[in-house]
This record gives sequence, structure tokens and C-alpha cells, in this order.
Amino acid sequence: MSQNTSSTNFPGTTGTTGSGTGSTGSTGTGAGTATGLAQTAQEYGEKISDAASQAKDYVSDKVSLVGDKLKDLQNADLGEIAENAKDYARKNPGQAILISAAAGLLVGLIIRGRR
Repeated sequence: MSQNTSSTNFPGTTGTTGSGTGSTGSTGTGAGTATGLAQTAQEYGEKISDAASQAKDYVSDKVSLVGDKLKDLQNADLGEIAENAKDYARKNPGQAILISAAAGLLVGLIIRGRR
């Protein structure tokens, strides 16, 4: 900040000028900060938009996969599904027991919750 010490000072004044330019400079810094915040917000908005687009693509892929599996199950014979389950249980008895226990627990909780 520069001081102006001219010879024509009025009584009670110190002769300092430039206080207006100091406030103008801080306003310029505030505008720069606001611009930086706007850019950062725009970057985050773009990142969120990209993530939402990726999530949409992922979900639509999984939905189509589940739809295909449901179509396969509708066209499949129940006897064939039972044979596949028996073969799986023979090849993986430990996993078959754990799956059966988990299914039984879920069915038990559902039935108990209705009472």
C-alpha cells in the first residue's frame, strides 16, 4: 500500500490514499477463489456424471444377464435342474451343506417373522 503525502492535507487527514485499491485487490482475489471453486465444482460434477454412467452400464449388463438366466430357467426341465443340483452336491458336499443350512436359516427367519 502506498501513501500519498501531498502538501495540501486537510485538517484531520493523514494523506493516505489507496485504501480503495486495497479493497479492490481483495475483491479480485475473491473472484479468483470463486472461479476456482466453480471449476472444482464442475470437475466434481463431471466425475459424478461419469461414475453414474458407468454404474448405469454395469447395472444394465447385470439385468440383461439375470434376464437371460431366467429365460433359461423357464425353458429348462425341473428334472434336469434337480439332476444338476445332485451332481453339484456330489462333487462339492461341503458347499452343498453350507448352502442348504443358509437357505434353511433364511426360510426359518421368514416364517418366524410372519407370526
